[in-house]
Amino acid sequence: MPRVGVLALQGDVREHSAMLAEVGAEVVAVRQVEHLDGLDGLVLPGGESTAIARLMATSGIRPVLEARLHEGLSVFGTCAGLILLSSEILDGRSDQWSFAALPLAVRRNGYGRQIASFESVVEVKGIGAIPGVFIRAPKIETWSSDLEVLAMHDHGDGDHPVLVRYGAVWGCSFHPELTSDDRLHRLFVESL
Repeated sequence: MPRVGVLALQGDVREHSAMLAEVGAEVVAVRQVEHLDGLDGLVLPGGESTAIARLMATSGIRPVLEARLHEGLSVFGTCAGLILLSSEILDGRSDQWSFAALPLAVRRNGYGRQIASFESVVEVKGIGAIPGVFIRAPKIETWSSDLEVLAMHDHGDGDHPVLVRYGAVWGCSFHPELTSDDRLHRLFVESL
C-alpha cells in the first residue's frame, strides 16, 4: 500500500485525502517536517498559492520538501500546487517563490477569477474523458518540449496543457478531487 501525504496547511486537504484512501493509499496529513518521512508520494492541493507558500516557509517544510523533490519524491500538484511546482509564475507577487520542479510558466487565475469558474470534460491520455473543475485555475502559458502533456484544454484561446508530468512530478490546472471520478488519483498512486 503506497504511503501518500497530502500537504495539510491550507486548501482541499479533506477531498484529496478521501480520494487517495478510496484508491488504496495510506494517507498522511503533512503539517510538520517529520510527516514527510517515509512517503512514496505527496499531493500539493489547490487553495491559495501564496498562503500555502508562506505556511510551508514558516513551518520549515519548504527546504525539506525541496530536497525531497531533488531526490525524486513523486509529487502531484493541483491548481495552487501546480503554481508551487512551476518554474515561472508570470503574474506572481514580488515575494512569491516556487520549487521550479516543472519546466513551465504558469499564470495564476489564467482561466479567470472566481466568477469565471467552470466545469469541462478533459480528455486524459491513458484514461479517457474525466470531469474537470476549474476554479480560479492557473493556465500553463509556455512549457518545455521535455514535459509530458497528458491533457490539453481549449477555453476559447487555443489549446493549453492542463495535466502534465515531468518525471515523478505531476501538475494539474483543475481540481480532480472535487468530482466523484477517482481515475486521476488512481493513475498517480499506481505510478508510485
